[in-house]
Amino acid sequence: MTKRRSISRRLMRGLTIVGAVGTILLFAAVVFFYHFSITDFRVSADHPRAFRETLEHVVLPVAILMGPVAFVVTRVIGQAFLPLEAAARKIAAARGHERGFRIDTSELPAEALPFTDAVNDLLERLDEAAVRQEAFAADVAHELRTPLALLALELDQFDDVDAARLKEDVMAMRRLIEQLMLLAQIDAFDAAQIALEQVPLVAVARDVVSSIAPAVITAGRTIDLKIDDEGAAVRGRREAIAAALRNLVENAVRATPVGGAIHVRVGPGLIVSVADDGPGLTPDRLRELARRHCRADHASNDGAGLGLAIVKRIMAAHGGQLETHPEKSEISLNFSR
Repeated sequence: MTKRRSISRRLMRGLTIVGAVGTILLFAAVVFFYHFSITDFRVSADHPRAFRETLEHVVLPVAILMGPVAFVVTRVIGQAFLPLEAAARKIAAARGHERGFRIDTSELPAEALPFTDAVNDLLERLDEAAVRQEAFAADVAHELRTPLALLALELDQFDDVDAARLKEDVMAMRRLIEQLMLLAQIDAFDAAQIALEQVPLVAVARDVVSSIAPAVITAGRTIDLKIDDEGAAVRGRREAIAAALRNLVENAVRATPVGGAIHVRVGPGLIVSVADDGPGLTPDRLRELARRHCRADHASNDGAGLGLAIVKRIMAAHGGQLETHPEKSEISLNFSR
């Protein structure tokens, strides 16, 4: 492993070298000005005087001076690096809100400006690339919605099995496009730093459960809602939180066998949980499925493959976390993290 270089150690090493060179030069000056020579030192009576003169005028002043100088230099070096440490803390605190972040250079020393300016320029170019990618995804998703809707209407005119299967595929594609648009909207909201609203979690849960209940019942499952905290509310975007909860419920429906039940619970605290009669997900499995383009083995053919990735992104945008409790076959949206 390569040993990292320390500016402080290099400065202290340089100071030591300067002190040593200064001591030698000072000793040479004493020798010159007092006309000491090798022949003078041959007289034994002059040896104590020469030693005393050297000690009093060279060694002792340098020793007395080097202590305060070392202390002051150490303090100055530490003070010089304080703005860099403060900038590092601000960068670390921006985790999850990297979009639009720039390093504040107003308090940084002039020597650090070339590096921080280069980093800020890189961050700006990364933001621009992300905006272009998001705009492209949103444009493609928007343009695809209309022909898919027309195709679904055309398939409604046919009653055979193949038409029904094709219509299911079209609806799966439409859900995928809607999820892509939701991701683009979340990223765009973060970039624009639009003000958040107070979102009551109970109202969101009621809306989602009531809207999805007919489809759940049609699929041969049941769904219920339990409220442990009536006043639970978070600052965020209601549409995004509702989409996250809907995705969890849809995953729970796919994981639950026919005749099973899905349980949605709000609370205690800023937590919304979805439990089912499926096998549950381990933390490692959840991390794997939360990556884009992955889905559970039990997912049906209409799964879009982006559900948990979208939920994870929504929770990150709200400062929360997606958690799993396999012993209860439960996944939760934890906004208190």
